[in-house]
Amino acid sequence: MSNVDQTTQMLIFLLIGAFVVLFVLVLIYFILRRKDNRRETNNTQNEKNEGIKSKNNKRIQHSQLERKSIFDFMDFDKIEDNMVIQHNGRRYVMAIECAGINYDLMSGVEKTGVEEGFVQFLNTLRFPIQIYVQTRTVNLEKSIDGYKKRINQIESELYMKTQQYQEMNESGEYTKQQRDKAFYELTKTRNLYEYGKDIIADTEKMSLNRNILNKKYYIIIAYSPNESGTEDFAKDEIQSMAFSELYTRAQSIIRTLSACNVNGKILNSLELAELLYVAYNRDESETFDLKKAMKGNVDALYSTAPDVLEKRTKEIDKEIQKRAMDIVTEKVEKYRSKHRENVEEKENSIKELADEMANLILNENREYLGDDVVDGILNENSKEGGEAKDEEKQKKTRTRKTRKSTQRTTE
Repeated sequence: MSNVDQTTQMLIFLLIGAFVVLFVLVLIYFILRRKDNRRETNNTQNEKNEGIKSKNNKRIQHSQLERKSIFDFMDFDKIEDNMVIQHNGRRYVMAIECAGINYDLMSGVEKTGVEEGFVQFLNTLRFPIQIYVQTRTVNLEKSIDGYKKRINQIESELYMKTQQYQEMNESGEYTKQQRDKAFYELTKTRNLYEYGKDIIADTEKMSLNRNILNKKYYIIIAYSPNESGTEDFAKDEIQSMAFSELYTRAQSIIRTLSACNVNGKILNSLELAELLYVAYNRDESETFDLKKAMKGNVDALYSTAPDVLEKRTKEIDKEIQKRAMDIVTEKVEKYRSKHRENVEEKENSIKELADEMANLILNENREYLGDDVVDGILNENSKEGGEAKDEEKQKKTRTRKTRKSTQRTTE
């Protein structure tokens, strides 16, 4: 029995030790878990604090941005004397526009000459430059407006030549050669008018395609007053010195570029404004260019409508000019009709005078011709004269009717 008691006691001690170890492990687990929870709470609190700080910083930055001027975000102050003035007169910029050349279409000798000229250009540089390439969409609106103005002129010429050709055919006073010449001019003008209309239609279709692009190449040169130690001068003096220095540099660049068949020109103030306008408004410049923006007074604080009396005066002037043109055309037509009537009357009088003179000649030569011959001829002339008068009367009535019909059609 003693051995059994010893084994039971050993088992009891082992169980007690196992429970003690388990209790210690559970206690350690709860302690570690509590520490982890404390760390998580501290991290979340720190994140919240950092978020609040970042929000406060953003608010501060936002308030600072609102207080700044719009010129602080631009790289220039103003454009004056064909220069871009930057950083309150501490930097001046001038731009040179260069025309591109078809290098791939040149021969080997021409390519070598261009390369040698460009190497010479690079060797002559004594100041920094910047090459700027700007891609623009081709605006065909100006070309279309020019074509339409020319087509309107051709249309008026075609109308005048058509009326002139109809009058020549109706009058019967012109030869076949003159009528053929007038018809040739009329056909040529009509073909030109139709060809111009086709060009306008094709150009308008091309203008709908926004993928037609054009690249412009610029060389940018800059000047700072601290380069020559002229910071102590007045602003006007510094600006004049900057202009003379930049102009000299630009002319030297243009001369050296001409050696490689590249033509260049200095941009004026308006062209510089257009360059910056396209750079800052790339999408809007395709439909609303700088000239339209300036005409629309988008840079003005307020705009005023034109005076009503001035508009009315312009409309009255247009109406006076229109009525004056109508009166002039009417008087010209009347003068032409009267001139034609006078010519016809003279032609008729020539025939009558010729008949009278013929009768006088016959009466004077009665002794040589005989009375029977002279009287017979005079009787025949009198009969023919009566018939001719009737035909002339009918002819006059016909011409008057045709003139009245033509006047009605023109009206």
